[in-house]
Amino acid sequence: MIKDRSSLAGTIVLEKAQIVFKEMEKRVSAEDMVRIQAAFELAREAHAEQKRKSGEPYIIHPIAVATIVAIELKLGANPVIAAFLHDVVEDTDYTIDDIRQRFGDDVAFLVSVVTKKSTGNYEISKQVDNYKQMLNSIHYDIRALLVKLADRLHNMRTLSNMRPDKQMKIAGETDFFYAPLANRLGLYNVKIELENLSFRYRCPHDYELIAGLIQKDRDSQKERLKIFTEKIREVLDSDGIDAQISIVYRAPYSIWRKMRKTGDDFNHIPFRHVVKIVFSCADKDKEKDTALRIYSRLTDFFNEKPCGIINYIDSPKENGYQSFHVQLLSNYGCWEEVHISSERMDRSSQLGVVAERSEDNVRRWIDKFRTVLKDMEFHQKEGDFIENVVTTFYNDDILVFTPQGKSVNLPKRATALDFAFEIHSHIGEHAHYARINGQLASVKTELHRGDVVEIVTNADIVPKPDWTEHVLTYKAKGFLKRYFAKQEKNNFYFCPNCHPIPGEEMVGFKEADGSITVHKRNCPVAIGQASQQGDSIVSVDYADNPATLYPVCIQILAVDRFHLLCDMINCITNDLHLSMNLLSTSTTDSIVSCTINFGVHSFGELQTIIAQVSAIDGVEEVKRI
Repeated sequence: MIKDRSSLAGTIVLEKAQIVFKEMEKRVSAEDMVRIQAAFELAREAHAEQKRKSGEPYIIHPIAVATIVAIELKLGANPVIAAFLHDVVEDTDYTIDDIRQRFGDDVAFLVSVVTKKSTGNYEISKQVDNYKQMLNSIHYDIRALLVKLADRLHNMRTLSNMRPDKQMKIAGETDFFYAPLANRLGLYNVKIELENLSFRYRCPHDYELIAGLIQKDRDSQKERLKIFTEKIREVLDSDGIDAQISIVYRAPYSIWRKMRKTGDDFNHIPFRHVVKIVFSCADKDKEKDTALRIYSRLTDFFNEKPCGIINYIDSPKENGYQSFHVQLLSNYGCWEEVHISSERMDRSSQLGVVAERSEDNVRRWIDKFRTVLKDMEFHQKEGDFIENVVTTFYNDDILVFTPQGKSVNLPKRATALDFAFEIHSHIGEHAHYARINGQLASVKTELHRGDVVEIVTNADIVPKPDWTEHVLTYKAKGFLKRYFAKQEKNNFYFCPNCHPIPGEEMVGFKEADGSITVHKRNCPVAIGQASQQGDSIVSVDYADNPATLYPVCIQILAVDRFHLLCDMINCITNDLHLSMNLLSTSTTDSIVSCTINFGVHSFGELQTIIAQVSAIDGVEEVKRI
């Protein structure tokens, strides 16, 4: 007997919806259950004629999103209702007012946030405007973002049914926006899944290769890790500690990112897995003591790697992650990374903002987001907006300190310059040098978790063009962008290959954005561009700026004598009042070759320097490199 296909599909739909209903019956009132079921019926009616790319009824998608919201994110009645209805306004004739009349203002708000704009008049682009619309909702609530993340998660789980170009678009959005957002909300599981689904569709070959290597590693290390974890179990049991022990392998995307960062192959990436110890502790105030007790017992039996501890319990990550990390030497002579956390900490690392659904907890997350977002410049062009989001929300962060003990959160690989601008724009603008853990350091030095950073300022110091290459935070980037925009009112940019100086023979090329790139006339880049884009050549009359120094390098050939080097340094620094950035010298058979890097204000000034250095006793030749 062949069943009617429409009847069979209807049965599947109802079975899937019942999963949501049974979950929500555990924690909402009978009145809210009526509203949830009514939302499902409206969604089923509205999407009745629609199909997904896979050919299945479209209503399967809203049910799946509602299932994620109800079971994986454990949200309340209104977010589940919004999940059922999240595509109704966008894809059917129903309006937000219809939703409001049937389900109230709160549900209407949630649906409006996740409904894409239909107008063609976008501030920046459709994608970026939709991102802004969602982020702006944080000023009122955080649940709308969670509904949207559930929507994106199911779309990624079913992305195989889309065309390759659509796969790339959706995977790209996911990697650049939604995965970072899930991370900053503390939704670790969602973040990991979104990252890896995106990686799978963007780079399927790399994904399958690394996934295969992980499985091989899992198989080859199984027996060794079993012995190690059994010993840990023995130690904990002997001390009466109730804990779960598991081996967690890093996901393909995490491994791939480490391989890209370090340049190492798979076999040389350390800690491809971690050992998780999750202990029971009814009293939140005693969690740290229990974690340290476990650490103490383990280090009685295993050697501990020096400087191998990270205490995320006292200093949680910005997304709320807490755990105690230690590296121990296993029986087989391998360092193992062990993460010690309570059941509450582990639950929080999975559910983040929704782990504790109290009003105070949600309010803390909203306030944290407001602090992060209030300075972001949404009016910037698309590329800048996305870059700011990624920098602000993405991945790991580090906690550093002022000498007074004030903690400062910065993105991983941030520099002392980022720290300076985070403290105050005036400190960043005039940052001269840094002291990191008491040691003298350049302001471009990369910081590490736990560093104590002091910035020494100098009123005569102003931002240098290469500073933009040594900052990550949007505060630092935004300030430097505005600063250099004011400095370059004429939109002149100087070729980084030939380093032209005001007063030299120059040629300019007008770019598409109206700016002018300046080259020396003998610059190979300029010659090549002139042969292909001759119509873009413009005359350049660029006067020197007393506040601007242009980098130059000269090479000196001389006969060695007593005091020769002092005379050359004296000529440049004392007589001409210029600072040298680099000096190198070598002497072979009484012939001295000296290279000096410094900055000049104009080509005329450079000629003066060359003339004065040439006049020094013993100097045979001076030339610009």
